[in-house]
Amino acid sequence: MSALLMGLFAGTALLLAALGISGVIGYSVAQRTREMGIRMALGASRTRVLTLVLGQGLRLTALGVVLGLGLSLGLARLLDAMLYGVAAYDGWTFVGVALLLGTVAVLAAWLPARRATRVDPAIALRAE
Repeated sequence: MSALLMGLFAGTALLLAALGISGVIGYSVAQRTREMGIRMALGASRTRVLTLVLGQGLRLTALGVVLGLGLSLGLARLLDAMLYGVAAYDGWTFVGVALLLGTVAVLAAWLPARRATRVDPAIALRAE
């Protein structure tokens, strides 16, 4: 029961993180519509704009993963004395969580990034 509850909380936290990343990237794309239009009018490909927006999401995620790994390693040192039969430092768990968060971040940033590639340069330059 305890493992199920922890899994439910972890899944909810992951969903909230994905929604947060998607919201931040979506807001950034909405604020930078004119910039995206100028880039595309000057010849930037849709792939380049997609890479630009996805890169922003991955930078945010990388910062969060690095801070989270640092904090979790510090907490693992504190909890090591309280754990019985379980290793506090499981490298595969740390790597797995980092990969999972990276994948979720790419998927969360994908929709706003696709929206950025569909910006019509003429409409984006006219708007403001």
